[in-house]
Amino acid sequence: MGTIIAIGAGIAVLGALGAGIGIGIATGKATEAVARQPEADGKITKLLILGCALAEATAIYGFVIALMIIVMLK
Repeated sequence: MGTIIAIGAGIAVLGALGAGIGIGIATGKATEAVARQPEADGKITKLLILGCALAEATAIYGFVIALMIIVMLK
């Protein structure tokens, strides 16, 4: 039973992998956008921070679900 709980928690945390990849791609594209249009720096930064916050929220949800699986099923 303990092994199944660990596997379930590991799968739930895999959401962090997607969030990390998404934030990396978004940051790269924002850097390219600022390099092409430096005058749009403020708007790009605002959108980048919003997008990173939303992507990070999915990672936090996965972490919370993993903790719930571990705590509730012991």
